[in-house]
Amino acid sequence: MDATPRPPAMAGLRRTYEGEPLLEADLAKDPVTQFTVWFNEAVAAGVPEPNAMVLATSSSGGRPSARTVLLKGCSDEGFVFYTNYESRKGRDLSENPRACLLFPWHPIRRQVRVEGRVVRVSREETAAYFSSRPYGSRIGAWASRQSAVVPSREALDARYEELAARWPDPDDVPVPEFWGGYRVIPMEVEFWQGQLDRMHDRLRYRRDGAGWKVERLAP
Repeated sequence: MDATPRPPAMAGLRRTYEGEPLLEADLAKDPVTQFTVWFNEAVAAGVPEPNAMVLATSSSGGRPSARTVLLKGCSDEGFVFYTNYESRKGRDLSENPRACLLFPWHPIRRQVRVEGRVVRVSREETAAYFSSRPYGSRIGAWASRQSAVVPSREALDARYEELAARWPDPDDVPVPEFWGGYRVIPMEVEFWQGQLDRMHDRLRYRRDGAGWKVERLAP
């Protein structure tokens, strides 16, 4: 019997996309306001994990890397997420402080792509967010040297238990020096709305001095 794995049946995944037209006249004056409108609509539509976003970074040598993280704040200043500064993404951002974010809201046939430069948020802002996290997540931030090789799951769990014993009171868990927030300051933000026959709507805000220029892109 041939046990060779078969390639995935991509032909069975064909689908059509149809949504309300996305027209220039429908857009808000700035991309953060428009993002907020779409984000709230994604929440209302029951999109799973609407704040999950693909974060793409690159090392100084041009080696790309991508992973899913969670959006934890959005304002006129930018899009905020938190992580270990010593992780691969942290090292990439230290070498090359630019990133791309992608929000894939498949159930409503939409996606948003954000490109921009990246800065660390203040320690005060990081501390405020860290104190709002569940106790287990605070201990986990200390226990996991993110992206580092670990000898086993048992070693990772033992480190967690050691730190939980050190700080049994949630209020006593300090913010790790190697952990904090990043803010992606947008320079381009693209809104994609699926349409029939792959004739999708793509409208991009591009930074233009103190304001924004809106451009339509071919699908």
